[in-house]
Amino acid sequence: MLKPPHLLILALAVGLAACGESSTLQVSDGTGPAPKLPEPNKTLIPTVNIAEAIGWPEGAKPTAAPGLQVGAFAEGLDHPRWLYVLPNGDVLVAETNAPPKPDDAKGVRGWVMKKVMGRAGAGVPSPNRITLLRDANHDGVAETRSVFLENLNSPFGMTLVGNDLYVADTDRLIRFPYKEGDTKITAQPTKVVDLPGGTINHHWTKNVIASRDGSKLYVTTGSNSNVAENGMEAEEGRAAIWEVDRASGSHRIFASGLRNPNGLAWEPGSGALWTAVNERDEIGSDLVPDYITSVKDGAFYGWPYSYYGQNVDTRVEPQNPALVAKAIAPDYAVGPHTASLGLTFAEGSRLPAPFTEGAFIGQHGSWNRKPHSGYKVIFVPFSGGKPTGQPVDVLTGFLNGDEKAQGRPVGVVIDKQGGLLVADDVGNKIWRVSAK
Repeated sequence: MLKPPHLLILALAVGLAACGESSTLQVSDGTGPAPKLPEPNKTLIPTVNIAEAIGWPEGAKPTAAPGLQVGAFAEGLDHPRWLYVLPNGDVLVAETNAPPKPDDAKGVRGWVMKKVMGRAGAGVPSPNRITLLRDANHDGVAETRSVFLENLNSPFGMTLVGNDLYVADTDRLIRFPYKEGDTKITAQPTKVVDLPGGTINHHWTKNVIASRDGSKLYVTTGSNSNVAENGMEAEEGRAAIWEVDRASGSHRIFASGLRNPNGLAWEPGSGALWTAVNERDEIGSDLVPDYITSVKDGAFYGWPYSYYGQNVDTRVEPQNPALVAKAIAPDYAVGPHTASLGLTFAEGSRLPAPFTEGAFIGQHGSWNRKPHSGYKVIFVPFSGGKPTGQPVDVLTGFLNGDEKAQGRPVGVVIDKQGGLLVADDVGNKIWRVSAK
């Protein structure tokens, strides 16, 4: 019996990808301040090796590092991606997924990628809400939950300044009034500034963090493509971190050339802004390492013309040698294709050594690498405001023995009791890591 043409296309694409290239280096080779960068290995059909999302069996959970333990802070959520802890200890969870973006799936390649990515649990409609979780007795389990905000548009980042709660929807930054103890907000939002959206909206997640004095907001805007294949006109305002004046909504590009920045955090010692960035795909399992980096005002980090400083990506036309000459290398690589999204520093943590000074990173996991990379939470030790040494695994076991995804970690944050909370958008749980 003949298969329908679209199934043949999918089978052919996946089959060819399965026979394609694979890594020749270890993930650790693409980690640290000076990662190995082999020659690009571009194939006719990109490597597609995504872990099928199956969820956690009853009673199963990730494996915590020695000296740590992990339990479910909340369960039964709907695609929880990002976390924010309010001053009173309440935890906000953005239950969210990609908005409709019809022009990001055009052609055979786009259709195939959409179907394959759906296997990773990313094909469900967005709940478009923020849920509040409260652990009133501080036992590490949220006893109550409430719908805090609803009818949003693929919300992601959240931050509170005074009595103003800011939410980064996929296409705008909005503000709500908040008073301590609120379990639901019904007020209509006030728009602060429009953010790049549209019908492509390739990297749809937008994060927001406030400056220490609360006068500025910093917003991430990921690229509208892998390497500008939709044209640079589609990238206006993207692949960047914006600085937004909180009072007026006026904004400027604070840093650019960042393909898909997600996590944002202030390094406690230096006060520098750091971000976690997803680098480009489809030039081999060992390229290009994702990274965390301090963000310098006015700096250009290469995308799309170059990676890791001034390593030119020849796929991009036309080239821009003058801009490449200005590209600076990031501070620290966290492995190729790990999809490192979540970022928070250990400030306020009560976890034991070696998890006392450094950054926790939620690695959502690869689709363009063979074998898989990511699918875990790691800790990068810091000293003097800079990364030092190799990462340490915090939570593993998100992939089972058959390489299927029981969960995928995303946002990470330190709660008011000093535990580490981890959003798991495939397991539909929030995990809490604490000292054993």
